[in-house]
Amino acid sequence: PRIKIDSREVEPGDLFVGLAGTQVQGSKFAATALASGAAYAIVDDPEVVPGDDERYLLVPDSLLALQHLAMEHRRRHRVPVLAITGSNGKTTTKELVHAVMSRRYAVHATPGNYNNHLGLPLTILSTPEGTEMSILEMGANRQGEIAELCRIGRPTHGLITNIGEAHLEGFGGIEGVIIGKGELFGYLAGNRGVAFVNADEAHLTDMAKGLDRIVPYLAL
Repeated sequence: PRIKIDSREVEPGDLFVGLAGTQVQGSKFAATALASGAAYAIVDDPEVVPGDDERYLLVPDSLLALQHLAMEHRRRHRVPVLAITGSNGKTTTKELVHAVMSRRYAVHATPGNYNNHLGLPLTILSTPEGTEMSILEMGANRQGEIAELCRIGRPTHGLITNIGEAHLEGFGGIEGVIIGKGELFGYLAGNRGVAFVNADEAHLTDMAKGLDRIVPYLAL
């Protein structure tokens, strides 16, 4: 089924996931989603669940449930997955790679900048049947986020566009950025993945030293 997190977008047969927001609790819109035809609604607020309606699926954490669904979906689809992260140029690089690879393969890529702990699971769960390759953009504001996104998306290939002074307040300086973005290479190193490395970038060549499978390239 299609996964929806906005009750206004629900169509018959969809699975609605009520997520907790800063101002709005998504679980409160489960009844609206079900009235619009959703087959089930995942919620983490027991107060919204009628006692006799099995269409409500009560879980401890709706976001975690969404991420686990994405992990299972990814596990069942054994296709190459290219993860792209970096301080700048992630979306542009993703679009360029998508344009090139789509000439030969059925490629599914992150829409827009759906590159965080919510957008990435939604991207995975929207993978069409027949997909031959996925491209997942991964964004982060602090250390640990890329590692978590890798755990969900399980990339087989990876590319870090660059290391720059972006989100320094969250990473704690340029060294923190190197550690945080380098979590992608760390995941690939532990899972026999392939890294595409810009040989013109000293930070990236140093970060890739622990990898066995590297494809170097030069920026034009």
